[in-house]
Amino acid sequence: MFKDTSTIFIQAGNGGNGAVTFHREKYVAAGGPDGGDGGKGGNVVAVADKNVSTLLDFKYKKKYIAENGGNGMDSRRSGKNGEDLVIKFPCGTIIRDAESGKVICDLKKDGDSAIIARGGSGGWGNSHFATSTRQTPKFAKAGLKGDARDVTLELKLIADVGLLGFPNVGKSTFLSIVSDAKPKIANYHFTTLQPNLGVVNMGDGSFVIADIPGIIEGASEGVGLGHDFLRHVERTRVLLHFVDVSGCEARNPLEDFDTINTELEKYSPKLAEKPQIVVANKMDIPTFFDNFEAFKNELEGRGYKVFGISGATKQGVTEVLNYAYEMLSNLPAEEEEEYEYFDFEEVKRDDSFEVFVDNGVYVVEGDRIENLVNSTNFDDYESLQFFQRMLRKLGVISELEKAGINEGDPVYMYGVEFDFVK
Repeated sequence: MFKDTSTIFIQAGNGGNGAVTFHREKYVAAGGPDGGDGGKGGNVVAVADKNVSTLLDFKYKKKYIAENGGNGMDSRRSGKNGEDLVIKFPCGTIIRDAESGKVICDLKKDGDSAIIARGGSGGWGNSHFATSTRQTPKFAKAGLKGDARDVTLELKLIADVGLLGFPNVGKSTFLSIVSDAKPKIANYHFTTLQPNLGVVNMGDGSFVIADIPGIIEGASEGVGLGHDFLRHVERTRVLLHFVDVSGCEARNPLEDFDTINTELEKYSPKLAEKPQIVVANKMDIPTFFDNFEAFKNELEGRGYKVFGISGATKQGVTEVLNYAYEMLSNLPAEEEEEYEYFDFEEVKRDDSFEVFVDNGVYVVEGDRIENLVNSTNFDDYESLQFFQRMLRKLGVISELEKAGINEGDPVYMYGVEFDFVK
């Protein structure tokens, strides 16, 4: 099976919590704070791997979570950093943030890698909070949460040459005789339901050729498997446009040629501008020559190079390969595709929160609130004072008042419940 789009959930590791510890040593009555910092959470890293050819694995496994950082320890020992989670993707995979649609990375070549979710920072241990007036801080900071997001995966095959044309015009046969690829071949439409790649060796070099499943009229609107097929043509440099000129299926070869190009233009004008070599196939069938000269004259008059071949007898195949190889050698390097890229720096810590009433209890929820609660020692006066100041600074107190809270009403925040006092 082949799959070229998917959506998965990724979550980087959370940072470890800072430690609240104090130095203990024989003959030292009151050692100072020596709590270590929490370790950093693991990143989620995407890597392009030439040995992976499909996104099928992501149909069955939808959630990927990196390791959390370890908590801080005594003697100022930091917690262990979480291991990065490395996920392998096929070359040609574009990974986007599902919410914004922006591109996080474009994995083109084998070994390309990028961080697609960043691990949270570890929290500070209590040793950071000692001052001349606060010599025994009994609080530390909790680690920050790692990035968590849905991402969409889109695979666009990367090949030098793409085989284009209606179903059953001989593309798969051509690929099987010019490379070591083993596509499925039979005499009915849509034998090929997934793209096939093959390497063509030319003696002094080679190029990659892709058999794109047959495109039909309406493909640009998604008819058949239109969009699924057309996306794979976008990254080819040269198109071999196959046309059945024999008329054995009572089709008009010129109309077929124009129909395919109309679909390319509708899907992407840039795609329609790619250089095309026209391959008139099935010259082993006697009726081929009834149509070939008129077909060739018309398209060469439009500026196309036209070759007559027979996939069955291999006649004319070498000439097509030589011409394609020469054309590839003379083409300028491909321009980088223009995307709106995802900016990690724009995704700042979310200070938003929600206040709602549940059975008479005022509940406050939000990432920053959870981190604040986890960093507070409610048995320590200084830590409690800091907690109260932060609630005012973040606007929690004013939002509770807007919600109608009264003196003595219960407030609940992540496992901690207290009575409201102005």
